Amino acid sequence: MTDANSLKTTPFNPFDYMETQQEINDFLRECLDDDDPSVFVSALGHLVKKHGMSDVAEATGLSRESLYKTFNGKTQPKWSTIFKVSNAIGIHLGVA
Repeated sequence: MTDANSLKTTPFNPFDYMETQQEINDFLRECLDDDDPSVFVSALGHLVKKHGMSDVAEATGLSRESLYKTFNGKTQPKWSTIFKVSNAIGIHLGVA
């Protein structure tokens, strides 16, 4: 029997289980459609982690610390940051 105190877990990232860009796009679209904007911000944060915080920081010109603060769930990021990060990871937001 495993002791509950010795059980090790890792943070869940939904993007670890998506195989195609279409799956990623569909998931992000559903998150964006949610009434709570933090759902999309959280999803984008998971995708940034999947791409690598250091790589996204370099591509956007933002610091890693700034990115962590943006996606920690405690702040409301600026639109310019969301736009910059989205473009850096190949997600182009548009109006349909």
